[in-house]
Amino acid sequence: MGQVHERIEQYADEIRADGVEGDKLMRLTDASAKRLRDSGVIRMLQPKDHGGLEAHPREFAETAMAIGAMDGATGWVSGIVGVHPWELAFFDPKAQQEVWGEDPDTWMASPYAPMGVAVPTDGGYILSGRWSFSSGTDHCQWVMIGAAVGDQDGNRLMPPKILHVLLPRSDYDIDQDSWDVVGLRGTGSKDLIVKGAFIPAHRTLDAAKVFDGTAPKEAGRTQTLYNFPFSCIFPLGITSSLIGIAEGALACHLNAQRERITVSGTAIKDDPYVLYAIGEAAAEIAASRAAILETVDRFWDLTDSGKEVTFEQRAIGRRTQTAAAWRAVRAVDEIFARSGGGALQMKTPMQRFWRDAHAGLSHAIHVPGSIFHSSALTQLGGEPQGAHRAMI
Repeated sequence: MGQVHERIEQYADEIRADGVEGDKLMRLTDASAKRLRDSGVIRMLQPKDHGGLEAHPREFAETAMAIGAMDGATGWVSGIVGVHPWELAFFDPKAQQEVWGEDPDTWMASPYAPMGVAVPTDGGYILSGRWSFSSGTDHCQWVMIGAAVGDQDGNRLMPPKILHVLLPRSDYDIDQDSWDVVGLRGTGSKDLIVKGAFIPAHRTLDAAKVFDGTAPKEAGRTQTLYNFPFSCIFPLGITSSLIGIAEGALACHLNAQRERITVSGTAIKDDPYVLYAIGEAAAEIAASRAAILETVDRFWDLTDSGKEVTFEQRAIGRRTQTAAAWRAVRAVDEIFARSGGGALQMKTPMQRFWRDAHAGLSHAIHVPGSIFHSSALTQLGGEPQGAHRAMI
């Protein structure tokens, strides 16, 4: 267990308790955000030259899982916000200094989806748009978001050119009424609004260079961590936190079933059918965890040895990651259906784990269609094109 994992485990009871309040507030409590900040989890993938830990991605994933098992929303914010320092390592050193210069614990929100348009101007771009699903945004001082480059009339260029851009908190508004949802409520994944903000060129990065691995090389980042494939590192925090949620649901279920007696008077411990279902669900969740971590370790070893992680390997890795998420949530459904009516009570954590698991599965990174298509086509000797290469 790493140092960050050990530090966060000390707060497990407090994080669980604050999860109830975060669900009501529809954002992390200030106390939960401070615990994450103090533990160093958001600095795990941050470069050492800016106060980061440069941890192995496996350690990052295991930490996100552990936090997700305590509280889904807290784990989710850890996993998503925790990836952004990895990419900031590729930005112009001036941008890195602006974000981390005074405080290496400065957080950045997202999303990467190019929901806004950046119009070129002298020295940079003028950005406008509205972005949804900015997890943890109330506790972030900067945002790293996707933008499509446009012409002078604000129309997106074709073929599209996508940038990842950095904005300080003063350059965007948070729509506080935009997040009222059924699951992952405590993530506070609200909408961001930008109205004609100037983005200097040094705060922009060509998204294509991040995806294909050119960006770290141009930034002079030779460490294995920063040459790790984007298509593995970006989904990692998200899916790891989701698997952690499934593990939390299983632990909650086991705790509730130990002394439970059914309406027929049978102890759960004596019901072979329920025991089988619990065992099967536990095995599926464990398999999801193992699959994610095996991919991370294998990709790390390839990258560390100077070998390229091929498109086929990346596609299969994404298939493994996506399938792991679906497998874990299906397992949660199996145990929730056997938890009895008491699990429906809003005062129990079981219902929140169940809601959070389904909300997490709806993230775009867990949509299996094109990923399964691309991995199969590649293994058959084909060459996926267009959208079928996205996020691989």
